[in-house]
Amino acid sequence: MRLPLLALACLALLTTPVMAQRLDDTPRVAVISAFPPEIGALNAATGEQKTYDVNGVQFMTGRMEGKPVVVFLSGVSMVNAAMTTQMALDRFNITRIVFSGIAGGVDESLDIGDVVVADQWAQNLESAFARDKGKGDYEISPEIRTTDLANYGMIYPRGIHMPGDALGAPARVWFPSDPALLETARKVAAQVAMKRCAADKCLAHPPKVVVGGAGVSAPVFLDNADYRKYLRATFKARVVDMETAAVAHVALVNKTPFVAFRSLSDLAGGGAGANEMHTFMALASNNSATVVKAFVRALAD
Repeated sequence: MRLPLLALACLALLTTPVMAQRLDDTPRVAVISAFPPEIGALNAATGEQKTYDVNGVQFMTGRMEGKPVVVFLSGVSMVNAAMTTQMALDRFNITRIVFSGIAGGVDESLDIGDVVVADQWAQNLESAFARDKGKGDYEISPEIRTTDLANYGMIYPRGIHMPGDALGAPARVWFPSDPALLETARKVAAQVAMKRCAADKCLAHPPKVVVGGAGVSAPVFLDNADYRKYLRATFKARVVDMETAAVAHVALVNKTPFVAFRSLSDLAGGGAGANEMHTFMALASNNSATVVKAFVRALAD
C-alpha cells in the first residue's frame, strides 16, 4: 500500500496550486509607472527603500510623503502592465493602486503638460476585424459585435467578458477609477503647482490637473490624427496610452481601488511637426509625479 499512497501524495503536490510568496505584509499603496523616464522622480521621493526582484521585475518598498508604498515599473504595453500589477497584488499587501506617467492627448481642448485623471478607462482595440465586402462595406455578425460603438473601417470595438461571467452576460467596455480616490484627486488638483518649463523647454500654457472624463489604452503607439479624432468621437476619450486600462482591469478583478494620473506629452498625431513626445516627455513625467506625490500625501492612512 505504501507505493500507491506515495504516488498519490506526489500527484497531490504536483496538482496543488503554488501560491506566490508574500514578500511584505505592510499595507501599501502601489505606485506604478510604465518605463524608466517616468519613474525617476517617484523613486527619488521614496525613503526607507528596500528592493525585491521577482522574475526580473524590481519592486521597491519604502515611504513616500509619509505613506507606505511599493513602487515599480509595469513595463510598456498592456500585457506587461497586467502581468506586473497582478504580480504585485500577489506578493504585497496592496490597498490602492496609483498609476503615474505620460500619455497622448485626444481632447484638443487640453494642452501638453496637463495631467488627466480619467474616471473610466476602455481598451479601445479590443475589437473584431470585419470581413471586407469591397468599396468600404464591411460585414460582421451581431454575435461577434458586442457593443454599439461606431467602427473605424474594418475595426469594430468589442466589450470584454470578465472571469466568472455567466454565459450571455453583457460584455464590459469601461473599467472605473475609484470614486473616493477621484475625490481626493479633485482636492489635490486645486492645490498642486506644476512646472511650465524644464531646462530650455517651456510649455505654451501653464499646466493644469483635469479630473474626469474617459481614457483609452491599447498596445499601439498612436501618432495618427484621424484615429485620434475617432477615439474622441466614439469613446469620448480625453487621453490615450498603452497601459492604464489593463491595470484598471486587473484592479477591478482584484477589488482593489485604482486611479491613474497621465500627463500629456503630445497631442496624438496632432502636432504641426514631428511628434512632441520626446521634447516634453521629461517635463510631462515630472508633472505627473508632482501630482501623484501630492495625492499620496493627501491619502487617509
